[in-house]
Amino acid sequence: MNGRFITFEGFTFQPDSESDVPDIENMQVIGFSKGLDINEAFVNLQKSNKYLKDTSFDEIIGIELKDKKFSYFNLK
Repeated sequence: MNGRFITFEGFTFQPDSESDVPDIENMQVIGFSKGLDINEAFVNLQKSNKYLKDTSFDEIIGIELKDKKFSYFNLK
């Protein structure tokens, strides 16, 4: 099982932004990991990314990726 891990914590800046204030409040991708289930995938994510303990992220959401179907979009 593949897992994707995200958080609602954090902010991002648009490309070429010169502002000190974040432009967008959104979700951040924390990482991707594999395991027998989402819990094992989360443990594996932490093992392979030890720096996560030092971040200010607190609440992480795990999403199981069950199929390999992708859709690609272009904003321009």
